[in-house]
Amino acid sequence: MNNVTFISRFFIGFMLLAFLSGCGATRHQESTGEYVDDSVITAKVKAEILDDPMLKVLQVNVETFKGVVQLSGFVNSGEASARAAKVAKGVKGVTGVKNNLIVK
Repeated sequence: MNNVTFISRFFIGFMLLAFLSGCGATRHQESTGEYVDDSVITAKVKAEILDDPMLKVLQVNVETFKGVVQLSGFVNSGEASARAAKVAKGVKGVTGVKNNLIVK
C-alpha cells in the first residue's frame, strides 16, 4: 500500500509540474497573458495607423510578439515608412518596432 501511495503522489506531482511549466512563456513562445497583451497592442497600432492621413492601413501589416511590433507591407514613400514606425512607437505597451515596410 505504501508503494501505491508513493507512486500516485509522484505521478500527481509530475503532472502538476508539467501543467505549470506548460503555462509559462519561453523565448519563442508567449504565455496566454502575453498573447492577449500583444493582441491589444496590435489593435491599437492598427487604429493609430488608420487615423493617420499619411498612412493607408490596408498597405501596412502589423504583428506583435512580446511587445515588439513588426510592420510589413508596402508604402508610397520613405516618409510614410518613418511615420508608421513613429506611430507604432507611440502606442502604450510597445517595447520596440521592427520596420520592414517596403517603399514601392
